[in-house]
Amino acid sequence: MSAYDELMAHARETEALAQVAGRLGWDQETVMPRGAAEQRGEESAAMEGVLHARRTDPRIGEWLETAEAEGDVAAANLREIRRSFERSRKVPAKLAAEIARVTSVAQGVWAEARADEDVSAFLPTLERVVALRREEGEALAQGRDVYDALLDNYEPGATAAELDAMFGALRPRLVALREAILAKPQPKGLSGSFDEAAQLALSRELAEVFGYDLKRGRIDKAVHPFCSGSGNDVRLTTRTEADDPFNCFYSTIHEVGHASYEQSVEQRHLLTPIGSGASMGVHESQSRIYENQLARSPAFAGWLMGRMRGTFGDLGIDDPMDFARAVNRVSDNYIRTEADEVQYNLHVLMRFDLERALISGDLAVADLEAAWNDRFAADFGFAVDKPSNGCLQDVHWSVGLMGYFPTYSLGNVYAGCLHEALRAARPDLDAELARGDLSGATGWLRENVQRHGSLMRPREVIERACGFAPSEAPLLDYLETKFGALYDL
Repeated sequence: MSAYDELMAHARETEALAQVAGRLGWDQETVMPRGAAEQRGEESAAMEGVLHARRTDPRIGEWLETAEAEGDVAAANLREIRRSFERSRKVPAKLAAEIARVTSVAQGVWAEARADEDVSAFLPTLERVVALRREEGEALAQGRDVYDALLDNYEPGATAAELDAMFGALRPRLVALREAILAKPQPKGLSGSFDEAAQLALSRELAEVFGYDLKRGRIDKAVHPFCSGSGNDVRLTTRTEADDPFNCFYSTIHEVGHASYEQSVEQRHLLTPIGSGASMGVHESQSRIYENQLARSPAFAGWLMGRMRGTFGDLGIDDPMDFARAVNRVSDNYIRTEADEVQYNLHVLMRFDLERALISGDLAVADLEAAWNDRFAADFGFAVDKPSNGCLQDVHWSVGLMGYFPTYSLGNVYAGCLHEALRAARPDLDAELARGDLSGATGWLRENVQRHGSLMRPREVIERACGFAPSEAPLLDYLETKFGALYDL
């Protein structure tokens, strides 16, 4: 075997073990008994220890010195292996295992604190998580910006300064649009009875309409919807609310965007370093364009109204445009995952600033709740009423995902660019959506983004698909056009 062949055999086995570790996380969120949390923490730490040892194996360095890349695929695999090797060996094995153990246990502590509306019960654990991630960031940064080093885990090549500039350009037009919309009368909402089993059945149908292959996946319920896995085992979760079926449907479609990305990567790349999505920003672009530009379009909303009436009966809304307004309703909301398109990024920008302050030490964990509440009141104009609607609403910090939040807004920016390119490529898109036919749109995304996995760097994926460099302008133009028509601005 050549050095490249030996390196790829090692990498393939490592990727397979990483998938097993990911399955432990899926199990923990869906079916694991509550009493197993401490044991699961030990199991996760043990798995991380094995993975860390494989990712820092000295033979990788030797193979990299002599491996030759023949073609784009081999070059990309070597690029990703080298990046992982260089980053992994900067983090001590003991630290990597401790992070895995603490964050596994922290997830359960957060869930109980959230249920009990008790921030104080979670803060000591969060303080430990932040300290560990800061230590990891310092090891990775080696004198450079610590937050940038953590951000690189999720969006390779991005910097906080670049994102700060992009987000700064987003904020003024988003705030102005929100104010204009909220000055208008609120659209009518749904009325009726929405049986949970019926919601789940229709959400399953929607998943298939958007291209999710249930022979290689499954849908379960969880407190926080998520997607897990890659290739031929990609699972997602959703949730239901008795009086709000949109929560179930659009959570499902959002996660299907993630899942379809992973299912669509070319089979020859599976269980290789380039066999998953290019970054979390590119991943989020898929979930957001599925959920918003496609599924919340007035054209598709008309089709969805028909399916919902067939499932639930009278919805209290008969006009398709009124239904589209209900789907796209802009209103005050505490919860990021339930926020409308106009205000969603304001939720993310707040978290981006807070977690940067936590990592830098400018914000003490003990002061997080007060800082959150003050910032929320300033940004949204009303006060947080309880912790589950405030700093305890997201799972991310409990599991140590510091640097993850900004990729949500970056994904929205990417989705805006992709939507502009998709419209140019498929001028009859609205007619297709009105028939409930997503094959053209999802096929275009599969061909131009999803099938490549991590063959290209994140920004290059978007540039090649769109034909232009990503910027916030297409997203802002889309939002102002869409909501201007819906709210008669």
